[in-house]
Amino acid sequence: MEEGGGRSWLWFRVALVVFVLAWILGPSELRGAVPILVVFLVALGLEVQFLVGALRGGPSRRPDRRPQEIDRQRYGFEPDPEDDLEDEWIEPEQRSLVAPIRRFAVGLGVIAALVGVIWIVEERSGWSSVNGDRRAEAVARFSDEASHIAEKPVSVRCDEARDYVGAVQHADGVAEVGGDLAILTPEICHDLYRLAFEDETTGSRTGRALAVLAHEAWHLRGQSDEGTTECYALQSGVGVGVRLGLSEGTARQLMRQQLTENALRGAASLEYRVAPECQDGGSLDLDSEGTRFP
Repeated sequence: MEEGGGRSWLWFRVALVVFVLAWILGPSELRGAVPILVVFLVALGLEVQFLVGALRGGPSRRPDRRPQEIDRQRYGFEPDPEDDLEDEWIEPEQRSLVAPIRRFAVGLGVIAALVGVIWIVEERSGWSSVNGDRRAEAVARFSDEASHIAEKPVSVRCDEARDYVGAVQHADGVAEVGGDLAILTPEICHDLYRLAFEDETTGSRTGRALAVLAHEAWHLRGQSDEGTTECYALQSGVGVGVRLGLSEGTARQLMRQQLTENALRGAASLEYRVAPECQDGGSLDLDSEGTRFP
């Protein structure tokens, strides 16, 4: 039992390491769908559960290594007079606490190491790696784009501390309906920065960043329904993409991809699902005279 439990812990940690590497190097959809903080909290909870289970387990009975009845019949062992004692008891061995505590410490070390890797990757390649002056310039440009959609002066802020978006809240952006401030995750800000200042696109991640910025801007404009807001955002995202450096064809392609992905999202995102009217010539079409949608 002890040996099997050790193998379970080993495979669990291997799976955790593989998942974290996939989260770092894999598709953006994985990072968007699974907040890494939740993964580490689940891993920590399982480590605690493993430890408590090992400590609460009763003593293990030492196996009786004397010849059994079938051995005597098959190989002719002479019976041992002591075998006839009915009250004979093989003393159980006390379960050692050192092994489970050591495994728990190793597990905490693995989790801490993976957290460190995530932190280093974010520091060297994420939004926090951008020079402070450049970040301020980028935020000002994002605010101008949001103001263009909101039709009033508004501000955009990147939530480096993750007090409002991302992590446990698991939202790419947040804005008060009719307000004047939109807060975006550092990941969204970084993707927008790479497009606007480094002329780099990251496929659907760039499209998602444009849609999130436009979505929160429409909330600031006064639109409250999430599905309608998303429909308007995917249309306005084309203009945002063009002004940040994309060709119109690429911007439309990215927004169409976001529209397709919107229909494929799970039940947890039903309120963001666009209505059937979100189509060319539909009641939610912002350019009813045009022939291209979004």
